[in-house]
Amino acid sequence: MQPESVPVFRSERINALIIVLIFSAVILIYTRWARKGKKLFIRKINGLDEVEEAVGRATEMGKPVLFIPGISEIDEIETIAGISILGRVARVTAQYDTPLLVPVRYPMVLAAGQEVVEQAYMEVGKPDAYNKDIVRYVAGEQFAFTAHVNGLMMRERPATNIYMGAFYAESLLLAESGNIAGSIQIAGTAQPAQLPFFIAACDYTLMGEELYAASAYLSREPLLLGGLKGQDWMKVLFVILIVLGIVFVSFDIGDWYLSMFKAV
Repeated sequence: MQPESVPVFRSERINALIIVLIFSAVILIYTRWARKGKKLFIRKINGLDEVEEAVGRATEMGKPVLFIPGISEIDEIETIAGISILGRVARVTAQYDTPLLVPVRYPMVLAAGQEVVEQAYMEVGKPDAYNKDIVRYVAGEQFAFTAHVNGLMMRERPATNIYMGAFYAESLLLAESGNIAGSIQIAGTAQPAQLPFFIAACDYTLMGEELYAASAYLSREPLLLGGLKGQDWMKVLFVILIVLGIVFVSFDIGDWYLSMFKAV
């Protein structure tokens, strides 16, 4: 019995190919525009705009800035986003000579955080001011980590607390402790169940995809801007396609239209 021949090209998946090509083309176009200096509109995110002012407040008060890049491992996209924002915050604190405290829960996050902060200090020309204990390993257990950070807030009374990453049941405990300590608090997470707690207890909250957009928003790197704008453009396209599908199905003429998306 001869084995079935595998087709070189699967024509029923051509719709997926078309979507990938459109997506890639849009990202490349926006990236090219960004590199040429064309201004690309990005909606204002108040929480990110207030980071430098919050660090300035800490400098004036002579108090530290506390940054927590979530409590998940480095393989979580929210943790990666938090570490990316940490680099920007570290550059600002290095410029102002403001103490920075970064407690972390996992060894890999510790290594990544130390590398990012050290690079930030080097970029502003202050490598000697860097201390590897800025980013410190605290505890591997969720509520042991939370208890340590709450105690740190009560002892050090940081002027600014920044929470960026994946947070779970400890979110309200951290935010309430920071509120009691009188800190300005900026939070960002993609965990829908934790957003209400951050909104209630923090001054500014980045919601959902705003956390992922933060790197492009702060750095204005062409590659990041191109990816961000390309994703937004594709979202608009998909909304239009969904609306057209609803209209066609409502008038009972949508079978041919729906068939184009079945194999995607």
